[in-house]
Amino acid sequence: MAQPLAFILDVPETPGDQGQGPSPYDESEVHDSFQQLIQEQSQCTAQEGLELQQREREVTGSSQQTLWRPEGTQSTATLRILASMPSRTIGRSRGAIISQYYNRTVQLRCRSSRPLLGNFVRSAWPSLRLYDLELDPTALEEEEKQSLLVKELQSLAVAQRDHMLRGMPLSLAEKRSLREKSRTPRGKWRGQPGSGGVCSCCGRLRYACVLALHSLGLALLSALQALMPWRYALKRIGGQFGSSVLSYFLFLKTLLAFNALLLLLLVAFIMGPQVAFPPALPGPAPVCTGLELLTGAGCFTHTVMYYGHYSNATLNQPCGSPLDGSQCTPRVGGLPYNMPLAYLSTVGVSFFITCITLVYSMAHSFGESYRVGSTSGIHAITVFCSWDYKVTQKRASRLQQDNIRTRLKELLAEWQLRHSPRSVCGRLRQAAVLGLVWLLCLGTALGCAVAVHVFSEFMIQSPEAAGQEAVLLVLPLVVGLLNLGAPYLCRVLAALEPHDSPVLEVYVAICRNLILKLAILGTLCYHWLGRRVGVLQGQCWEDFVGQELYRFLVMDFVLMLLDTLFGELVWRIISEKKLKRRRKPEFDIARNVLELIYGQTLTWLGVLFSPLLPAVQIIKLLLVFYVKKTSLLANCQAPRRPWLASHMSTVFLTLLCFPAFLGAAVFLCYAVWQVKPSSTCGPFRTLDTMYEAGRVWVRHLEAAGPRVSWLPWVHRAVIYLNIQVVRGQRKVICLLKEQISNEGEDKIFLINKLHSIYERKEREERSRVGTTEEAAAPPALLTDEQDA
Repeated sequence: MAQPLAFILDVPETPGDQGQGPSPYDESEVHDSFQQLIQEQSQCTAQEGLELQQREREVTGSSQQTLWRPEGTQSTATLRILASMPSRTIGRSRGAIISQYYNRTVQLRCRSSRPLLGNFVRSAWPSLRLYDLELDPTALEEEEKQSLLVKELQSLAVAQRDHMLRGMPLSLAEKRSLREKSRTPRGKWRGQPGSGGVCSCCGRLRYACVLALHSLGLALLSALQALMPWRYALKRIGGQFGSSVLSYFLFLKTLLAFNALLLLLLVAFIMGPQVAFPPALPGPAPVCTGLELLTGAGCFTHTVMYYGHYSNATLNQPCGSPLDGSQCTPRVGGLPYNMPLAYLSTVGVSFFITCITLVYSMAHSFGESYRVGSTSGIHAITVFCSWDYKVTQKRASRLQQDNIRTRLKELLAEWQLRHSPRSVCGRLRQAAVLGLVWLLCLGTALGCAVAVHVFSEFMIQSPEAAGQEAVLLVLPLVVGLLNLGAPYLCRVLAALEPHDSPVLEVYVAICRNLILKLAILGTLCYHWLGRRVGVLQGQCWEDFVGQELYRFLVMDFVLMLLDTLFGELVWRIISEKKLKRRRKPEFDIARNVLELIYGQTLTWLGVLFSPLLPAVQIIKLLLVFYVKKTSLLANCQAPRRPWLASHMSTVFLTLLCFPAFLGAAVFLCYAVWQVKPSSTCGPFRTLDTMYEAGRVWVRHLEAAGPRVSWLPWVHRAVIYLNIQVVRGQRKVICLLKEQISNEGEDKIFLINKLHSIYERKEREERSRVGTTEEAAAPPALLTDEQDA
């Protein structure tokens, strides 16, 4: 420590103020500590530089002999970069780390305008020769640095001190020791002389308030988590049946959120204004008989549940409904609430918001399921990091044990599937059986679609079906039975397939059931918009389509209850009582998930014709959850072959987005742009298409007066700007494509130029080497060649 001490003792005297401040002893120790640290780092850096130069010479010498380098060695440039990294120059010792963070505390203290070392006279410097320098210098320096760091930590605020200690690269024991040493003594909290009792009391009060607010926030967060729907039920299902069965109930919960969002928009902008300004009923209200809960007709017809109840008048400027069905003309001036425009805009905006939410949910689920490195070390994480030590109740701890055990079973089953390959003959046999079963399943789906078409045509042509509400349930009943029976047939055929992976088995079942549902729904869409519109001319065909979709939704729920009763409960009783087997049926994930998607597709198809249909779907989903949960816990068992359903949520959302939502959107777009509305009911009764409601509204605004005439201009301006932006984007895209092609040609040109330059250099080197060899040849050899 000779050089640092000499450096400190040779500081010139500077006259300064004898002001009040901290003792300069601390500053001298800081100076000494950092000079020693700088000296040590300089020596280490010089040694590494000599080692690197020696290593470079060795590598250079060896590279002249051979170009081969053993695996694991690094180049000189790599070694030089590694040696200059901060982790190699700062973190060599614990003392260096402490000195580094001491420097940060000094900077924080200097911000509070404390006096520097240069402000003190030379006589105020203490004598450093009284220290015993014959002790162990490393331990002494480390203790001095630690004591200085403790002093500086004591001068900081509590939050800054905790943040500084949290960021130090030290062990937990050393951090705990520094925290204990840097705490404020209790005497200061009790208001001892010189400790600033008033400030300490204020600090204690503030600290108590912060702790109280923090505890209150944690309590509110726990309460919000407890208010989450079905929180404990989902944990129990995941612990007993695994992530595969749990994905069904999570998907049901997602559908419930989508329908709640859709219903909120429809109630706020369609049903609410219409209820506030009810239209005049065409006749006396029919009496409810109870059959309306199944058929949706009767007393439900003239309510806000269906399209025909909504008027084409301006709601805030009421006028009598004209008998000839003409449009109600609003007063000149003012901005009316145009019901046709509100109806069409609300349905369109709700579909747009649903699309954005659905795409975002699918992208988020995709990022969570398929993120890079998500499966690395998953076994160790499950074993060592899955237990929640905050759990104190016996019931919760048992549930957590079930979760961890089921998770380990799924991980091990997935690992075994990856390490058990099948022979070539087995794969060929499996492909042949798979192709045969697929042909049978596709034939079943085609047969179901043909049966639905034939029966729907029979219902249209039968004259006795008109006016009988009970007969209207026949078509939904037939379709429901086909949807219920065909998946069982496909499941029996799937038993012939020797699938190795249960995940693949579920995906194949989902694809087959999806094809069946799409075939049936496509036939029904043609039946509603292609046949019923022509047959029901002069009547409110929109109400009939809305009632038909309501009946399909209700019948689907009734058949689901019957399937749960006879397919799970009765089968369990027969298996236990008659067959004397303890094995229960498994939960069919593919069929149940496709039932949810089928019901949600019916809801989206009927939003335009029955705005209250999302409320019916919400009630249905709530009942389905409790029925399925009760039946699952009582009548079903966990999958015999556990499998990890890490991507099931993404697959379900994808199926919900593209086949279901996209198909419903195409159906409604065709109804809005191409199909003529009824002339006797609904908000579009006087228009050729529903889309003309926007044009009619613009014309009414132009005729309403100068106060609102600027709205059509803004509308046209927005459309014009959008068109210009789209055109500009197209031009920019064309220019970028051209630039990309030109850059590719530039690269090819530069590569060819470099290649030609390298070839010319090689030829010059070869000619130069040949000339050098001829010049260096022996004279005798040249004489012999000349003689020859």
